[in-house]
Amino acid sequence: MTGSGLEVDINSDMGEGFGAYRLGDDAAILDIVSSANVACGFHAGDPEIMAATFSMARAKGVAVGAHPSFADLWGFGRRTIPHSADEIERLVAYQIGAAQALSVYAGHPIRYVKAHGALGNLTQTDRAVAEAVTRAVKAVDPTLICLAIALGFQDRIAREAGLTVKSEIFADRAYTQEGFLVSRKLEGAVIHDAGKAAERVVRMVGQGAIETISGQLLKTSIDSICVHSDTPAAVAIAARVRAGLEASGVKVKAFAATP
Repeated sequence: MTGSGLEVDINSDMGEGFGAYRLGDDAAILDIVSSANVACGFHAGDPEIMAATFSMARAKGVAVGAHPSFADLWGFGRRTIPHSADEIERLVAYQIGAAQALSVYAGHPIRYVKAHGALGNLTQTDRAVAEAVTRAVKAVDPTLICLAIALGFQDRIAREAGLTVKSEIFADRAYTQEGFLVSRKLEGAVIHDAGKAAERVVRMVGQGAIETISGQLLKTSIDSICVHSDTPAAVAIAARVRAGLEASGVKVKAFAATP
């Protein structure tokens, strides 16, 4: 099936270094994607890296968003840290504020929020966490778009709260029969083959559905496709995904207009 007339965003996580350490080839990825989720200092990132990443995205015409997480530098935000819903709400609000400040400083204000790692996974499966993140976004700036995992709790809850929501699927992650992400602890959870990832994305966008590990299709809106930048084949996967979409007639375009 071709995607003639369809438009979709490609996003990737950026600024995921800390101090002298760097992770991923942000410059190369930014030449391919249309949106960049910038770490806010809790799982990665610091003021220098954030400012530089926002500036680089501005120069390349890539839309930017805040990428808040649990305070987990050691675990790269992929461990669930026990918090009350109110604590999650405030830690997300704090990180959105940091991203707003540094992005305005760089002359390229953030337009959306996407939760990272374990926090992001919980917004898909845990109503209380999804509500907490949504409350934080709405309280800080209700004009910010919520980039939410397709078919998850936040995808629905943020819409009910009156926020603009864009639904996201993953190019390089496998899905369970319920439409959840397969745990990274399990074999096959992360797709490393660029060709396979691209073919799968084209099918999902063309069908308007998530493809599970058994081949079942779960219908959903698809506004954005995530390619993780911290995998060894990240640049190749992003390039093949974009090329595959464009070859099928799908236009790659940011869901949030850049200033």
